[in-house]
Amino acid sequence: MFKRLIRPFVIAGIAAMSLSAATVANAASSVIAQGTFTGASDHVTTGGISVIKTANGAVLVLEGDFSLDGAPDPKLGFGKNGKYDAKSKIAHLGKIKGLQVYKIPASIDPSKYNELYVWCEKFSVPLGVAKLK
Repeated sequence: MFKRLIRPFVIAGIAAMSLSAATVANAASSVIAQGTFTGASDHVTTGGISVIKTANGAVLVLEGDFSLDGAPDPKLGFGKNGKYDAKSKIAHLGKIKGLQVYKIPASIDPSKYNELYVWCEKFSVPLGVAKLK
């Protein structure tokens, strides 16, 4: 499923969030976690995600079906057992719909978490949570 979603992205030669298409293409064989968003705090958040280990570190892919109904100051970060970890912030959410790729900072170990959050930093509430498997 992941390769099917990424292939048009790679062929188009588009690099997201300053990652090269080659990094994304090489990532397809190293999926370390996946999940699907459910909304939180009266927000509608949907779509699949993948956490991928590459030779250059880990990346987060919000799949083509990703959607957020909108909110101020949305961030992406990890959490565990229902608690968001502010120290795990990956990036500001680039757009509220569609395929997106984010480099996970080297200081964050995705294997220590079992959830991915779209987090509203302004109001300190979750906008969506994906359980990682």
